[in-house]
This record gives sequence, structure tokens and C-alpha cells, in this order.
Amino acid sequence: MALFRLLIDYDVVVYVEGLSKTDRRAIRDRLVEIRDFPAHRSDYVEHDAVGREVAINICGAFAIKFWVDHADQQIKILDVHPADRRR
Repeated sequence: MALFRLLIDYDVVVYVEGLSKTDRRAIRDRLVEIRDFPAHRSDYVEHDAVGREVAINICGAFAIKFWVDHADQQIKILDVHPADRRR
């Protein structure tokens, strides 16, 4: 059983549904890796408006933004977008 729960923003779900089956599978597999080992899945870190650390993981052509809510034991997936574009 995973230590963290994975919570995904609805807009991320809609975006990923529009991708190819290969890309959907790669992102899904990476989300499971992030859930199981969040500390080892950050390629770089940004800070949001309230100073919270937001991790970015590069998965092929995509960037996955997430933050680890240790208090609630949740990984919150905030965004998935092309890796060559900043959000």
C-alpha cells in the first residue's frame, strides 16, 4: 500500500485524456512513481504564491507539477503541460 494518496486536478485529467494512448500510459506510470517515491521524483522546484515548494517532474515531452502535502499524506498533481512551456 502506498504511503501517499494521489489527488489530481480535474483540468489535468481532461488534458491527459486528449493525449495519445502512449503519452497517457507514460504519464499514468509516472504519476504512480511520484506517488510511491515523491522525494525522488523532482527534477526541479519552484515556489508558489504562498511559498509552498512545488516540484516539477519531466516525463518525456511533459512536465508534471505537484506538491507533497505531508500533513494529509497526499500528492497533489497541479498541472501537466508540454515540458518546453512554462506555467
